[in-house]
Amino acid sequence: MNQPDVQHPFRGEASDSDWGWRPQFSGFFRKGISLLLCVGWMGSRLWGQPAEMNTVDLLSQLSLEDLANVQVTSVSRKEESLSRVAAAVHVIDQDEIRRSGVNSIADALRMTPGLSVGRANSREWAITSRGFNGTFANKLLVLMDGRSIYTPLFSGVFWEETDTVLEDIDRIEVIRGPGATMWGANAVNGVVNIITKSAEQTQGVLLSGGGGMEERGFGTLRYGGRLGTNAYYRVYGKYLDRDDFSLEGGGRSEDSWNVAQGGFRVDWEATTQSRLTLQGDFYRGDLGGKVLVHSLDPPGMVPLAFRSDVEGQNVLGRWTRSVSDDSEISLQAYYDRTDRAFGIGGELRDTVDLDAQHRFRIGDYQEVVWGGGYRLSADEITESDHFKMVHPSETLSLVSAFVQDEFSLVNDRMKVALGMKVEHNDFTGFEFQPSIRASWEIDQRSMVWAAVSRAVRTPSRNERDASFYVEAPGSISALGFPTLVSASGDPDFDSERMIAYELGWRFRPHARLSLDLATFFNDYDRLWTVQVGAAELRLEPSPYLLVPVGVNNSGQGETYGSELSASWQALSAWRLTAGYTLLKVQLHSPEAFRSVNEGAEGVNPVHQVFLASDIDFGDRVEWGVGARYIDNLPSAEIGDYFELNSRLAWDLNEHCELAIIGRHLLDPRHREFAPLVMGLRNVEVERAIFAKVTLRW
Repeated sequence: MNQPDVQHPFRGEASDSDWGWRPQFSGFFRKGISLLLCVGWMGSRLWGQPAEMNTVDLLSQLSLEDLANVQVTSVSRKEESLSRVAAAVHVIDQDEIRRSGVNSIADALRMTPGLSVGRANSREWAITSRGFNGTFANKLLVLMDGRSIYTPLFSGVFWEETDTVLEDIDRIEVIRGPGATMWGANAVNGVVNIITKSAEQTQGVLLSGGGGMEERGFGTLRYGGRLGTNAYYRVYGKYLDRDDFSLEGGGRSEDSWNVAQGGFRVDWEATTQSRLTLQGDFYRGDLGGKVLVHSLDPPGMVPLAFRSDVEGQNVLGRWTRSVSDDSEISLQAYYDRTDRAFGIGGELRDTVDLDAQHRFRIGDYQEVVWGGGYRLSADEITESDHFKMVHPSETLSLVSAFVQDEFSLVNDRMKVALGMKVEHNDFTGFEFQPSIRASWEIDQRSMVWAAVSRAVRTPSRNERDASFYVEAPGSISALGFPTLVSASGDPDFDSERMIAYELGWRFRPHARLSLDLATFFNDYDRLWTVQVGAAELRLEPSPYLLVPVGVNNSGQGETYGSELSASWQALSAWRLTAGYTLLKVQLHSPEAFRSVNEGAEGVNPVHQVFLASDIDFGDRVEWGVGARYIDNLPSAEIGDYFELNSRLAWDLNEHCELAIIGRHLLDPRHREFAPLVMGLRNVEVERAIFAKVTLRW
C-alpha cells in the first residue's frame, strides 16, 4: 500500500462553533424534560382528550391462536398469516418493545431467537443471523418502512443511526434465512423489516423522557393530528445522550454519544382505493470512539480517540392503489443522504431509490407478485494517513426485477411459491437469486414448511478499493521485530454465494401454548479470504516488518443449526416466552490463504437461551423480566455469560406511566463482542438502571 505524503485532517473533529451548545445541553435537557413531564402530567389531568389509537393494546389481549394469525409482509411482500408463512419469521410487536424497556432498535432485536446480538461498545453493535457476526456484519438486510438502511461502503448497517420513536413502531419482522428473492442482494442470512404505525394510529400527544446510569438523558415529543376527512399527520422530535463504557482493567472507552432527531409522516386516503404516504427524518449527532491505527514511533498499532459528527436526512413517498380485492399496485420512491466520519475517514452518500410492485390473482388458487426497481448511490469518501481509497468518489447503480408465483393446492392446505430475483450491479454484473418455498397445513394446530434459496452478497467499496492497517495476530514477529499488517482491496473481488436449505414446524398443542422450530443448512462459496504476502523489513524509524495482505474469494463454508421458540399463556395475566438457538460454523480455505472471518467459527455463540416473563398486577402495574445465556466467543476471547433485564411499570392514570428499567443486572460490566479488525477488543458493557416517564393525551 502506498504511504501518503500529506497528513490529512480527521473529518471527525468537531469545532466549538458547530457544537458549542452541546456541553451545556445535556444538563439543560434533563431539567427541561423534568419540567415538561410535570407540565404534561398536569395537562393530562385537565384535558380529557382520548389517548392515541394503539393496536398493540389490543394485541396484548389476544389469545395465542389470534396472535398466530397476525399478518406479516416481509416474506412475500404481501400480507399473509404468520402461522402459515413458509419461512423462519419472528415478530416483535409494540407491546413487547414497550414491556422490555429497551431504548434502541438494536437492543430490541435481542428478543429474536436465531439472531446474534452483541454490543461492542457504547454505540456499536454486532448483529447478524445464522453466522458471520461482526461490527461490519454484511449478510443481514435492514429495512425501515421500505427504505434500505445500508451502506455500500462495507455492505452493512450503522446501528447507532438506525432510530425512530420506539412507541411509533408497529412491529419488527425478522426473517432468519435468505430473503434475496424478494429483497435482493445482501439479504443472505436474514432480513429485519421495521414497520411503523400509520399517522392515524398515532393521534394526540406523546411525551416521554428519562435518564439514569449509562442512559444519561433521553426524551421524545410527538404530536399527531388530522388534516381533513381522510388525512392524518404526525411530527416528532427526540434526543438521546449515552455515556461511554469501561475498558477492561480500568479507564474509559471514550465512546459516549448523543443524537438529536426529528421527522414527520402524512397518510392520506385519497379515495377508497388509493392511499398516499409521505414521511421523512433528519438527525445530527456527535459520536465518540477509539480505533487502532498504525504508528511508526514506535512501530505498531496504537489507539486513537476521536469525536465524529454524523448527520443525515431522508424522505419517502408511497402510493398504493387497490384495483380490486385481488389486485394491488404500489409505487415507492425515497431519497437518503448520510454524512458521517468514523475516526480514520468519512463518508458522504446520496441515494435515490425507485420501486414498483404489482400483486394479482389468477383464478382461485394462484397469486402473483412481481415488480422492479432502480437505485443510484453516489459517495465521497474522506481519506487520511490511515485509510485510502483507489476511487475516493464513485457512483453505483443497481437495476432489479423480481417475480413470485404462489399456488394453493389440496383444498388450500398446501402452498408452493416459486420466485426469482434478477439484479444488475456495477461490480459483478447480473446476479440471479431464485427460491422455492412450500408449506403444508397438517391440521388446525400443526404446519410444516420447507424452502431452498440462492442468495448473493455483492462486494462492498472497501473490499474493492480500500487500503488501511489492521492489527497483527502478534505484535512481535518470530524474528523479534514489531509487525504492521497493511490490508488492501481487490478490484476483481466477486460476490459471495450461498444456497440455503430450510425446514420448519409450527405446532400449537394447546390453546395457551405454541411452538416454532426452524432448522437450516447453508452452503457458502467464494467467501472473503485474505492472502498474506511476503514480509518486508523496514529500518526507519526503527526496524519493523511490514506484511501486506489482500482479499480474494477463495473461501468456502457451511453453517447449520436450529432455532426453537415457545410462548405459554400460563395465566390470563402472565405470559412466558422462551427461545433456544444452536449454531455451527465450519469454514474452509486453501492452505495458502487465511479466511477473513478467521475466527468466524468463534465469533458467534454456539448456544443461546432466552426466557422472558411478563405479568400484570391488576390494571396498573406491569413487571417484565428477561434472562439470556450466551455461549463463549473463543475468537474474541470472551467467556460465556448470563444476562438479566427487568422493567417495572406503574400506570399512574390513563395518561401517565412511570417505569424503572434495569439492564445487564447480574454484574457491573462484561464484554459482549470485540471487533477483530480495527476496534479495541477490551470494551465492557456496563450495567444500566434508568427511569422513564411516558405521557399520552
